[in-house]
Amino acid sequence: MVAAPSYSHERHIKPYAIRPASRKNLRARKRGELVVIESGPDDDPIPHARLRRDTVQLWRLEIATHTGRWEPTGIRAPLKDILDVLVHDFPWVLTPVV
Repeated sequence: MVAAPSYSHERHIKPYAIRPASRKNLRARKRGELVVIESGPDDDPIPHARLRRDTVQLWRLEIATHTGRWEPTGIRAPLKDILDVLVHDFPWVLTPVV
């Protein structure tokens, strides 16, 4: 099996997901094969969504529930398409938690 490239995808996700001024609270963090989009303090982050690498080109979108568990959305697409879906179809996931 060919290993996936080891470079971080945080640099692709952060500018895209945080483009609007209302989303400056978000940050992306790589954890193994996952990229987690979170907010809040560094020592107690609030997870919003995560992207799981499925193949070299395809990712899966998972959304955090109110209990902190992850729900798969069934969406599998290239990174840019996943981010489009997240921002346009699931905007409430990226709203700040008060």
